[in-house]
Amino acid sequence: MSGNPGFVRIDTALDLNEFYSNRNGVEELVSARRNEGGFVHSITETELIADENKRAIFEVDMVITKATHFEANEEKNTPEYLNLFGYIFNFRGAPLPYDFSVYHPGAISYFEGLEISGKNPVFTKLRGIEVNQTVVRTYEEESAFGDPSVREVKSSHRDFVVNWAAAEPYVWDDAETITAAELSEALAKREITLADIKKRQDEYRASKGSAIPAAAATPTTGAKKPVYNF
Repeated sequence: MSGNPGFVRIDTALDLNEFYSNRNGVEELVSARRNEGGFVHSITETELIADENKRAIFEVDMVITKATHFEANEEKNTPEYLNLFGYIFNFRGAPLPYDFSVYHPGAISYFEGLEISGKNPVFTKLRGIEVNQTVVRTYEEESAFGDPSVREVKSSHRDFVVNWAAAEPYVWDDAETITAAELSEALAKREITLADIKKRQDEYRASKGSAIPAAAATPTTGAKKPVYNF
């Protein structure tokens, strides 16, 4: 069967897949970033080429509560960058803890100049690109004779890189945008949601006869309460 290939554009939203994982006898919350939902649009090949620089892009409103600077590491082959942590919002308006990377020197200086902290959050619009990479590491082990043993280990890495921010951030703690009290209340509701996720997971494990022993689950009996100073 032959014919011209079809092209589509998919508009999705950033979200989290959250669950509790038992790691060495301790239950920890896992918040895996994902693209969820969305709409599918048919496009032409001309539109596909024209939109080449608009692939895997994102746009979010974010309350940034922490900016951490990391120096370049030659051994790990990682560049200097700034990690922005804070909260974005899903279609229900629920806060989702997210972090983004900033690599442009000017952008690093800009965000550091805002003196972001839990006591001094910044609410702004961000745009960027989602980068998916496969890293291949080669390990070579010498042999007593003949050729060495060579093996390759592949790992996937996803990064959300900010390349744009609004010239003027939103007014923080304002009724027209979002107040500190509203965010605190939303984060409190999030803790209830996480507790419900854990309860349902525990009930499912118990129904399958795979409940974690109480002693092993003791260190984390519920969701971790976030630290913030709004």
